[in-house]
Amino acid sequence: MLDRSEVGRRGYLNEPYRLFHLRDDRALTLDYHYHEFDKLVLLLSGRAAYHIEGRSYPLQPLDVLLVSRNLIHLPVVEQGEAYERMVLWIDRAFMARHSAPEAELSDCFTLTARRGVHLHRPRGEERERWRGLFERVEAAVRDDGFASRLLADTCVLQLLVELNRVVLAAPEEADPASYRFDPKMEEVTRYILEHLGEELTIDRLAGAFFLSRYYLMHRFKEVYGCSIHQYIRQKRLQRAAEAIRRDVPVLKAAEEAGFGDYSVFLRAFRAAYGKSPREWK
Repeated sequence: MLDRSEVGRRGYLNEPYRLFHLRDDRALTLDYHYHEFDKLVLLLSGRAAYHIEGRSYPLQPLDVLLVSRNLIHLPVVEQGEAYERMVLWIDRAFMARHSAPEAELSDCFTLTARRGVHLHRPRGEERERWRGLFERVEAAVRDDGFASRLLADTCVLQLLVELNRVVLAAPEEADPASYRFDPKMEEVTRYILEHLGEELTIDRLAGAFFLSRYYLMHRFKEVYGCSIHQYIRQKRLQRAAEAIRRDVPVLKAAEEAGFGDYSVFLRAFRAAYGKSPREWK
């Protein structure tokens, strides 16, 4: 079955977490998208690569992928062996409720986003242990016996604790063989994020990196799966949304994120979030 939530721009999570166990017997063509929640992917079988913010991760069975909220990503699935995976969506508020001052459960996502390396590749016997952690969550969310919700929460929390332990213990610099990337396009991306509140044109970006307009536009879309214009707009919307969540006035949030025309911002925000900024807040 196809995870329809992964087709198109985004999915929505209205509960603390949601688990999918999915299997496809054909190649998939999906769009780049992002979510406001964090996501874990455990590959069970198949030939797939995940592209996250310009980095490509060719997956092996029982790899665990951490996709932090608001990161643009895309799974690319090849024809052949069935593509089977478990996907766990987790709301950041759920993690905050169950965290402690010395143990913030969302650290595993924050750290992987900061490091730019989103893959945990277990070795040896540890591989089956991770399958077991996901399977316990799956069994718990299907259970309808006494304290079933408490049992499911406990299994999700155990998975998060284990994940934080391995991420916190991992070196800052990951094995470069585990992913592929284009250093020049990463420089362009950093420049965009550092100057998001300013006017960003193709000519400005091409000039800053001594590239031709054509090469920059073509290569960026090849690496990221979306145009530079689409990428800049999505990042501006995300920045504005985060500011609105912090009680920054909507007009100011739009201006600081780089939207010079407020009506353009409102239309783009409604298209992305399905609500006006005030309704969304």
